[in-house]
Amino acid sequence: MLEKKNIFIGFVIMCLIASPFSIAPVMAGDWNMFHKDLDRTGYLNESSDFTPESWLFKAQKAIKSTPAISDKILYFGSSDGTLYALNLEDGTKVWEYTTEGDIFSSPIINGDNVYFGSKDGYLYALNKKNGDSIWKYKTGNAIESSPTIENRTIYIGANDNRLYAIYTDNGTMKWEFGAKNAIKSSPAVYNGSIYFGSNDGKIYALDTENGTKLWEFDTGNAVISSPAIRDNVLYEGTNNGMFYALNIKDGSIKWTYDFGDPVKSTALLDSNDNSLFIGADNGNITCLDMRDGKLKWSANVGNVQSSPAIMGDYIVVSSESGTVYVLNKYSGKEEWSYSPGYYLFNVPFTSSPVIYGSDIYVGGEDGYMYALNNEKKTGPTSPFLYYIIGIIAAIIIALIVVRTISIRRKRE
Repeated sequence: MLEKKNIFIGFVIMCLIASPFSIAPVMAGDWNMFHKDLDRTGYLNESSDFTPESWLFKAQKAIKSTPAISDKILYFGSSDGTLYALNLEDGTKVWEYTTEGDIFSSPIINGDNVYFGSKDGYLYALNKKNGDSIWKYKTGNAIESSPTIENRTIYIGANDNRLYAIYTDNGTMKWEFGAKNAIKSSPAVYNGSIYFGSNDGKIYALDTENGTKLWEFDTGNAVISSPAIRDNVLYEGTNNGMFYALNIKDGSIKWTYDFGDPVKSTALLDSNDNSLFIGADNGNITCLDMRDGKLKWSANVGNVQSSPAIMGDYIVVSSESGTVYVLNKYSGKEEWSYSPGYYLFNVPFTSSPVIYGSDIYVGGEDGYMYALNNEKKTGPTSPFLYYIIGIIAAIIIALIVVRTISIRRKRE
């Protein structure tokens, strides 16, 4: 009896030793899809060995690509055709790689490589440490979709109406699937199937092994947003304003919510309190109950095409109004906000924010990448402040001149 007990205890110990390797095959530094994970949290919780500070970095053109983070390096693309790698601590450039087209696609990181698409039609694989090219794959048109990686295969959509499955080892094609319009939605892999939307108005489910179609759901309008998935339910919005919760197995409707205006934002899922956060062109960020689609709250922040990120009891939202908001996730109440254009020079934020601990990183269409500190509720001093100071100074000088001339005329 004692011998059997010892054998059982030994078996349990072996299982405990082996379990970290069996249940955690993904490396800690990986960022395998748009906005980090299937909940689209945009959040990486790592203990930093540096004191966070606010900073900004200037690219040559607008930043619409959402950043990815790995090993304290921030990766993002710009409309200047360049992928940048910045030091997370101070915003200094580590390296850059230039393509022949705008980069709207958001990069992903897996192992030693970073992957992204460009409007020049190529999917790129670079060494994440130095930016050296590993391989590139040519599609039939521009790429605005962000890639997803699973089991050494990259899945990405292109404006040639195709979804591609590409081997990570050598950049050769495994299979392709043809839709009836451009695929700008960023795919998601879940339990051996891949899900994505298309501008043909459909949400597709394919087998990851061979690209065989499992089901399709016709929404009636373009689907630019990306699917978020949890507990066998897919959540995705459309350009006709409808938001859907679909059964992952057959695409049947679980519930819907009508925003009345296009939904290009990707949903953020928070299973801790069954909340779903989503932006729309109706000027609001909205919180719905994941279980039945009932409204919890809605906050006016301006049109939101980006995807919110989670940070403890808060969500972070970047808006086309040119402001980044930190909101209480339970009520939608504003905790604080940051407007680098000081409202006078505001330009849209369409890049989604990402979170590293208590720090917020977000790119603007003004070409700046901003690092904000949530603990201090501060952001970097924007160059637009100096424009405003210059304008105020010019107005004051003009008023003084006018007053001086007026006084002289009165004396005459």
